[in-house]
Amino acid sequence: MPSRPDAGRRTPIYVFAAFIAGALLTVAVLRSGSWSSTTSREVAATTTAEVPASARSIAPANGGAAVDPAVATSTASDDGSAELDASDWPNDAPTPEQIFTAQPEALRKAVGALAPRTPGKTNVYALAFGGDGSEDVFRNEAEYVDSLISKRFASPGHTLVLENNPATLTTRPLASWTNLEGAIDGLAKVMDPREDILVVYVATHGGSDHTLLVDMDPIPLDQLDPDGLAQILSKHAFRWKVVVVNACYSGGFIPKLSGPGSLVMTSARADRTSFGCGVDSDITYFGRAWLVDGLNATPDFIEAFGKAKAEIAAWETKDSLQASEPQIAIGDGIEGKLAAWRNSVKAGPAVPFEPAR
Repeated sequence: MPSRPDAGRRTPIYVFAAFIAGALLTVAVLRSGSWSSTTSREVAATTTAEVPASARSIAPANGGAAVDPAVATSTASDDGSAELDASDWPNDAPTPEQIFTAQPEALRKAVGALAPRTPGKTNVYALAFGGDGSEDVFRNEAEYVDSLISKRFASPGHTLVLENNPATLTTRPLASWTNLEGAIDGLAKVMDPREDILVVYVATHGGSDHTLLVDMDPIPLDQLDPDGLAQILSKHAFRWKVVVVNACYSGGFIPKLSGPGSLVMTSARADRTSFGCGVDSDITYFGRAWLVDGLNATPDFIEAFGKAKAEIAAWETKDSLQASEPQIAIGDGIEGKLAAWRNSVKAGPAVPFEPAR
């Protein structure tokens, strides 16, 4: 399979000139009202299932705001048409073209802000990727990963956040294929790829073909699939990796990402949806269970996954939802490496979850 999606699903950078040519029209439309368009990529078609009133608030185990969705919403993405609401693009933000062309400098600044590694010990660096710009839930999780790595795991300045969200167009690099490649390149220069541990956390909608939604309309962005993510990560010899994909059907990423030195966790089986996204939600089921409840209870990523899987199963049973069945693949050596890292780091107190502001 080619390193990026085929022409039917990818908008090459070299045709962006066409986008620039239509920029004035795009801006005029954005400022004058809403319009509908059938896009050439896969778009989010969120599916929902009503939740009993008694199950509409998921109480946090370690403080912070409760998850309080009006419906239990899956992170599934399917082909179809999408209504683009012009109000989604902030009136006071630069134009889509300006944001697009600012990305190299935005990424350069983000990489430059990374703290140097502490010599003589295993360091952990993280990359958080919030792919869908239409829902705050993915931004919330990407920002929380930063807080968790900085405070709970005593590694401030060790997280790169890429996210698509109207609120962070000028403060965070976009979550895009190109920025993901550049972020991995930048981390490889700061880390010791043979000694340190790279944590990659991806949160967005997922399709039944195992393609992840990467979306900040109207900016044209490539979608991400298992082959693509595997190829990006393989460009540098990171010996130790923890890769988490929180999306529907995300179990389809395990065959391409698993192997010696790698811990791979997904929020669902390859043929199942996962839950907790949507405009009325602050955090997904998996984000709450693994990031917040699990990792605040134990610094052991694998033990936290076990706790999260049981917690999610209880929520889904209570809400009469088909089990998502989160998946895990533990490669040779990574469990011992993570144990050695934990022994060298004094875990901080639990980090309460709050939606990003």
